[in-house]
Amino acid sequence: MIKSLVGGVIAATAFAMLSSSAIAGPEVVKGPAAEPDCFAPWSADTRFFKYPKKDGPYRIALANGYIANTWRIQMIQTAKAYAAQPDVAKKLKEFKVVSTSEDVPAQISAINNFIDSGFDAIVVNAQNPTAFGPVIKRAKEAGVVLVAFDNILDTKDAINVNVDQKGLGELWGKWLVAHVPNGGKVLEVRGVAGTSVDTDRHNGIHEVLDGSGKKWAVTEVVGKWDDGVAQKATADAIATSGPFDGITGQGGDTGIVQAMIDAKHPFVPFGGETENGFRKFCAAHAADGLKCSSAGTGPAQVAVAIKTAIAALEGNVVPQSVKLPLAIVEDPNFKAGQDFFPDQSDNFFVGNSFPTCGINFTAQEIMGQTKENK
Repeated sequence: MIKSLVGGVIAATAFAMLSSSAIAGPEVVKGPAAEPDCFAPWSADTRFFKYPKKDGPYRIALANGYIANTWRIQMIQTAKAYAAQPDVAKKLKEFKVVSTSEDVPAQISAINNFIDSGFDAIVVNAQNPTAFGPVIKRAKEAGVVLVAFDNILDTKDAINVNVDQKGLGELWGKWLVAHVPNGGKVLEVRGVAGTSVDTDRHNGIHEVLDGSGKKWAVTEVVGKWDDGVAQKATADAIATSGPFDGITGQGGDTGIVQAMIDAKHPFVPFGGETENGFRKFCAAHAADGLKCSSAGTGPAQVAVAIKTAIAALEGNVVPQSVKLPLAIVEDPNFKAGQDFFPDQSDNFFVGNSFPTCGINFTAQEIMGQTKENK
């Protein structure tokens, strides 16, 4: 009798927990999204989420990982600038930022702390796409909206916001194939090891090169998307393995070109990111052989992630996977004052707006913010 009663209590408790989890998570519904031009689904089979509506203002946190490069610093500054905009600020009770470096357990712990502290939504630039399973489950069960951007999460239980990172690698690969007609030696300057962005871009580059029918000898170095690190890695590669017939860099591209100049390496075709300094070099040295494809997405994608989180909290329909457009400029179309800004810092990422989402920042708005935790 007692055994039966205990078993019934356990079963009832388990059922209640399952029911609670099911209620806490989003409902899968039909599209389109509430703002279809902004919240574009990744593909035709992307699911759409509708979370239970919560009354604002909201407590939203940004759990960042790696911080030691210009893109991540500008991303933090952009997040703060977006949260400070009057139309956004009135919807926020609190906006918290934490960066945990390359320590994956520390980033997971930060997300757990935000869940335990009762935050309504958490946006995350994940250090590893596959290590977050338990914390994704916790967020879902707690009714916390989890939005990953840039380095996304390998899950269907959180929202992902990103550009086609593999497609970006393919774009750079095609640029090299077109502009190094006989194949040859390529320097590939990679990002932060273990991140989804680095892996996807690398795979895209190599699929195109491998499928081109040309012979390539690729030297890979790690630049961590940082000018200083990439410059030193490039200088070492030129000294030991150069010269190269083409270069592709995931970031830190201003430093890569500077290393070429310092080593008196001939200018060669280059597929790279959207740093202002890189584009200055591309415009200045195009006639000397630095034929560039500059493409990527500015750090303002964090603002799209925050906007997505707020829309979800307000009970609006959003895609489970949001696809952002790439900002692309290629030789010979680099225009001063439009595609690069001669009077602005080399470290500023251009293409830092998403007009379809009503997101556009000046350099002054972004640079007026700090990179520190708040």
